[in-house]
Amino acid sequence: MAHELALNADNTPAVLKNVQLDTDNIWQARADLAACFRMAARLGMEEGVCNHFSALVPGHPDLFIVNRLGWAFQEITASSLLICDFDGHVLAGDGQPEATAFYIHARLHKMAPRIAAAFHTHMPNATALSMTEGEPLVWAGQTALKFYGRTAVDEHYNGLALDDEEGDRIAGVLEDNDILFMKNHGVMVCGPTIAEAWDALYYLERAADVQIRAMSSGRPLIPVPAVVAEETARQMREGDPESARLHLESVKRVLDRAEPDYKS
Repeated sequence: MAHELALNADNTPAVLKNVQLDTDNIWQARADLAACFRMAARLGMEEGVCNHFSALVPGHPDLFIVNRLGWAFQEITASSLLICDFDGHVLAGDGQPEATAFYIHARLHKMAPRIAAAFHTHMPNATALSMTEGEPLVWAGQTALKFYGRTAVDEHYNGLALDDEEGDRIAGVLEDNDILFMKNHGVMVCGPTIAEAWDALYYLERAADVQIRAMSSGRPLIPVPAVVAEETARQMREGDPESARLHLESVKRVLDRAEPDYKS
């Protein structure tokens, strides 16, 4: 299912040849993103070698970090990640991005600079809800309320994202939201930091999991009243940045004990 990126050029633009891409801040972003890949693999959120995470390069809003073609999440290390520009040039790292990873993430970061990190998965529970009629989340559980007012739905599955036009279409459907349920496909989870994107990815799958379990009981779900849902979402948003930072730090402590090579 993975597709090579035909757009990738052989020659790096001269204007970018002297860009310093080995700073401490950039390495930390690589390590943080690698930690997200590894923990996503441990939690069963990936699908083969076909899903992809990206993050803007610190100090370079026209460049992004992304996983390389053909590597499973559990294999990824900080040094294996690629740095690309929005035109398909690989500026750092060996290999190239998977084609759909490039066309989705390059266009998303270019069209919505507020998005510092974008995670696309076919994680099972959230993807299952993307395959059902109507709104994916019914706002019946507290965890789901984290996403109240932050979710868009792409109702028109259009095949693989193999050109700029499809990447632009996806970015346009997302608008100012953070979460995109892609009907018949999967989800895109975005954030202003890597930590916040990870936090949202984790809790979105948890919210989808418990909703599906409740639906499987055959008993009617009880949505939270809109006014309560909105206030709860506001309360959660206030604490999100720090909570997300602590969440990612805990992930890295777990990996430091179990899979320390993620940061190599």
